[in-house]
Amino acid sequence: MAKTQETLLVTGACGQLGTELTAALAQAYGANRVIATDIRQPQNAAHTFERFEVLDITQGNEMAEFIQKHGITHIYHLAALLSATGEQKPMLAWQVNMQGWLNVLEVSREVGIQQIYFPSSIAAFGADTPRENTPQTTVMNPGTVYGISKYAGELWANYYCHRYGLDVRSLRYPGLISYSTPPGGGTTDYAVDIFYKALETGHYTCFLDAETRLPMMYMPDAIKATLQLMQADQSAIKVRTSYNLTAFSFTPAEIAQAIRQHIPAFEIQYAPDFRQAIADSWPATIDDSQARMDWGWQPDYDLAAMVKDMIANLQQRNSQIMAIV
Repeated sequence: MAKTQETLLVTGACGQLGTELTAALAQAYGANRVIATDIRQPQNAAHTFERFEVLDITQGNEMAEFIQKHGITHIYHLAALLSATGEQKPMLAWQVNMQGWLNVLEVSREVGIQQIYFPSSIAAFGADTPRENTPQTTVMNPGTVYGISKYAGELWANYYCHRYGLDVRSLRYPGLISYSTPPGGGTTDYAVDIFYKALETGHYTCFLDAETRLPMMYMPDAIKATLQLMQADQSAIKVRTSYNLTAFSFTPAEIAQAIRQHIPAFEIQYAPDFRQAIADSWPATIDDSQARMDWGWQPDYDLAAMVKDMIANLQQRNSQIMAIV
């Protein structure tokens, strides 16, 4: 049971993960205890936050004033530029992803924040990382600005935990698939966009080749894992960089075939672009046995169950939109 004095701050609340995690936190802790923030006002109908304010995470003084004003006790720091966007705007990505995170850590140290969540990613791995069954501890060497910022962010999380005693926790998410928000500029976002195109046009042109296998996860499992990690007893948390996490891995050809089980006429073509090199540097399968052992992680969805649920929810949303129109 949540304590009534807890007040949670979510940065990057308008993003794919932020939208659904904020809703889950509001349900778990009470909507009046969760303050959603982002760099601009919400633009999506899915953003139904009870409490929302604009906050620029790159401005440390502004963040410190905000946290003290609202009596923040817990921070879920989701704000970041994703992999593909980061390669197009590398200096901005570094400023947002790294300076924003350091601002969170410094303010948290100064005011005594009780708990901090930092999402890492499979982008923290690189071309030298074993691609199959990627271990919890291994060679990293990320090859994108986004990946570099996530790996550096993990190391800062570990440092602030051991140096200053901050309870910082983190997950290395695989590609996340959700029906609530549109793709947001990530290399794995083809696995979201493909559903929209399958229902809208029956055809999708993929920016990765047919056999590019990547680790993925359905958003309900990502939310479940995040809450489970954050609610675990401190004694259970053995990793203070970031926990490997996965549910299943598939290729564009395999998800296309799974979609055809529901939309038989669906067609896919392949036109790999600069994101292919990014995907080729990431793991194909992940070993998340440490998370399973330490705090009991276990996914609920496999590929078939995820595809069925995605299509059903997108069809329902489309029907509701047509009814309104």
